[in-house]
Amino acid sequence: MSSSGARYDVLVIGGGNAGLSAALTARRLGARVLVLEHAPRALRGGNSRHTRNLRCAHAAPTQILTDVYTEEELLADLERVNQGETDEALAKLVAARSTQCVPWMEALGARFQAALRGTLQLARTNAFFLGGGTALMNSYYTAAEKLGVDVRYDAEVTRLLLRDGAFESATVRAAGVEHELQANAVVVASGGFEANLDWLREAWGDAARNFLIRGTPYNTGTLLRALLDAGAAPVGDPRECHAVAIDGRAPKFDGGIVTRLDCVPLGIVVDRDAERFYDEGEDAWPKRYAIWGKLVARQPGEIA
Repeated sequence: MSSSGARYDVLVIGGGNAGLSAALTARRLGARVLVLEHAPRALRGGNSRHTRNLRCAHAAPTQILTDVYTEEELLADLERVNQGETDEALAKLVAARSTQCVPWMEALGARFQAALRGTLQLARTNAFFLGGGTALMNSYYTAAEKLGVDVRYDAEVTRLLLRDGAFESATVRAAGVEHELQANAVVVASGGFEANLDWLREAWGDAARNFLIRGTPYNTGTLLRALLDAGAAPVGDPRECHAVAIDGRAPKFDGGIVTRLDCVPLGIVVDRDAERFYDEGEDAWPKRYAIWGKLVARQPGEIA
């Protein structure tokens, strides 16, 4: 294994929204930053490529948001959809800081559009990216290039070296060759393990064999596992996830948001024995759509 020689102030592992936000923030504060993205350039951005909006509080109407959506209401929505299983301090921080998201993103080139008519109350609560998640990530990468953030694609981090609880170096595989990179600090923003079918099987059993992963195939959980093995404290239930009902004809990986089925609240959902198993209209659709993947996964054959 060879060493790259250069030492960065901040090493960011993962090139999605979280990783680029961290990289841009560090660079604007004067740090020398390197971003390592496992995917090739054309597929950069992780699952952020498949997003389309963010939920943010605002005290008055804006050019892209109607009416008022208070921090208190956003916090209540978070607690409701998580059924009370919420880190209260973190949730309060998210609600409070959400008011700053749109101007912060716009300063880095992100562009927004008003919600289309008929989008189930989202015009008040959700700010939509013009061009979707791919356009958002392209804006961030353009800003990173202008600010002097170094980015390497097709760079898979296979190992973290931690000594006495502190980061020392990362092992990176690129073009079949491994290198060791050192930095003063590391930000691990490489996503979860939803593309690791073996790990999904540990959590879900044989049901995982039929899962369709609408997001990136590069979120394999390698570094999440490394951190857990190094003593990081796990939080939450590995079976809990953002899992929506998707078209059964979708590809195994990376089908994206277009494979999502938004017709659920407009009809009934039955299992393969023609039995209903949940209330399709339990709440407003934007607050319930992400539970349907898990509900379907619990049915015979993981189909509905």
